[in-house]
Amino acid sequence: MPRSTLRPGRLPGRLAGRLDGLFHGGMLGVVAAAAALAAVVVALLVVPPDAVQGQAQRLMYLHVPAAWTAYLAFAAVALSSLATLAGGHDPRWESLGQAAAELGVAMTAVTLVEGSIWGHSAWGVWWAWDPRLVSTAALFLVYVGYLALRALPGDPARVRRRAALLGAVAIVQVPVVHFSVLWWRTLHQPPSILGPELSSPPMAGSMMATLFLAVFAFTLAGAWYVTRRVQQLRPAAPGASIETGIDAGLEHEHAVTGLEPAPASAAAEELV
Repeated sequence: MPRSTLRPGRLPGRLAGRLDGLFHGGMLGVVAAAAALAAVVVALLVVPPDAVQGQAQRLMYLHVPAAWTAYLAFAAVALSSLATLAGGHDPRWESLGQAAAELGVAMTAVTLVEGSIWGHSAWGVWWAWDPRLVSTAALFLVYVGYLALRALPGDPARVRRRAALLGAVAIVQVPVVHFSVLWWRTLHQPPSILGPELSSPPMAGSMMATLFLAVFAFTLAGAWYVTRRVQQLRPAAPGASIETGIDAGLEHEHAVTGLEPAPASAAAEELV
């Protein structure tokens, strides 16, 4: 099975090769790491602390990008779930849903833990029954349940369909979490990005630029993780499995007899 779902026949060969190298050759991870390093340097050493919150405000450069990445991951889960419900079993969509849910759960956990640290600094408590906190915790638990549902034993088709139904419906929680600070009375500050007052951002320009750099780095890192994880989850092609087994057998024969083994491809041709 080819490593990429791209079809070189539909794209110019050079462009297809570059895209394949970007996602599978490690370039995406390198760019994500470089962006993350730049964001860390700027957030800690360049941008000044907030006049009111002080140094604790720097946690925003982790908190907001983690939440944003979780939103994107859960949107990917919803997309894969809808594709599964509409088109039946497709390993590509199944792998995407699993990988994206893992990323989203991890980023939501980071959001909750880091938010608790910030809350202790700002409010004096580690946890408050605030609409934003409660809705985020519910979001986390629902997608943990999604992953647990996918892992249940039983009829695979039924398990896939139930997980897809949950993944398609659970996305409605994302706007509830995001706009909870506007819909209900809350201790939490209004949205830093994607808020109603887009013309008047709630922070200085240098802080907003640093925040967008951190969001960019997290988005790239999330895309890199999902791409690599989808590769791991996707079942291997039968031909690849045969060659892998032949390689293991030839290595064992070489260890026993001392003879140089023939290439696995040649041995596979002889079997055919």
